[in-house]
Amino acid sequence: MKLFSFSVIFILLLLQHNANAAPTNFDMDSLTNMDEGSTEAALYRRYIPRKINCNYACAIRCSKARRKNVCGRACKTCCRRCHCVPPGTYGNKSACPCYASLRTHGNKPKCP
Repeated sequence: MKLFSFSVIFILLLLQHNANAAPTNFDMDSLTNMDEGSTEAALYRRYIPRKINCNYACAIRCSKARRKNVCGRACKTCCRRCHCVPPGTYGNKSACPCYASLRTHGNKPKCP
């Protein structure tokens, strides 16, 4: 009986120690509260891309293209990589630098 009560007390103390050692008020979504140089901040920092409907965005982007299938295929590839499609049907690539920087093997712009 003494061994059982000792083990219960030991487990409770261990759980209390772990609860005090862990940060309790750390907000995973807020990166503004963290110091840039802290190692704890680097452990929790994750890049979560925005959810974007690539099919819809590329349908709008390629709506005036002569070759809609080719434009749509290239646009969807770029959208999946960059999680962004520039507004409008032509140009505006400065709104999405990743989209503008993708190139083909022939060093031509990949994204329409």
